[in-house]
Amino acid sequence: MAVCYRCVECNEEAQELHRDYSHGVIKITICKSCQKPVDKYIEYDPVIILIDAILCKVQAYRHIILNTKINIHWKLCIFCLLCEAYLRWSQLQDSQQAVDPTDIIRYAKEWDFYQMFGLASLELAAFLSGTFFILWLTNRDFIQKKSNCNTLLIALLLSGYGKLLVIPAVIWEHDYSPLYIGLIKFFVLASNAQAVRVVLNSSRRFALSVIFVGWMVEQLAACIFQQLQLTS
Repeated sequence: MAVCYRCVECNEEAQELHRDYSHGVIKITICKSCQKPVDKYIEYDPVIILIDAILCKVQAYRHIILNTKINIHWKLCIFCLLCEAYLRWSQLQDSQQAVDPTDIIRYAKEWDFYQMFGLASLELAAFLSGTFFILWLTNRDFIQKKSNCNTLLIALLLSGYGKLLVIPAVIWEHDYSPLYIGLIKFFVLASNAQAVRVVLNSSRRFALSVIFVGWMVEQLAACIFQQLQLTS
């Protein structure tokens, strides 16, 4: 089965990103639809690609999601969940007593930390379930294909990289504010919406609607888990 790529400008299908000639000569493939390079990012430095991704440029998202084979989505997901769990755990500890942020060994022994990790994982699962459910209702033909589901799942996990921005809050001894955490969540949701837009080749409004439904399901799950904690 031939590998199919996508033009980062117009999303048109392409059979190759570049062609290798003799003596190390490489020519970038030109899109037949828009007459632009199929994927200009194959010549770019990874730092430039990351900057464009942070700026939520759709071309950068098409390059990362559709034209590259990145297999770090599960590792990135676990690391982001660990960061989120640590932030929640540190907020819980701050409300109880002062702790030494350098005492990593004691952190690993804290049951509350693992509980926060479990809650963060369940909330992520609720978000993904809500997102896939609304797509099953609105775009059933797309969601019924296993390959499409896998691509969308990878895209959503990769676009959650914004959660790594909580690391400065951890390094600087819990020096964070509700505004900072809120901005991180907003950025993550915006990245998720851009990922949905790229995978489905849909409008920005539809992608935002899908992510909003997923976020509402996540918030509902968070409220339920919070009530169960209070009653236990």
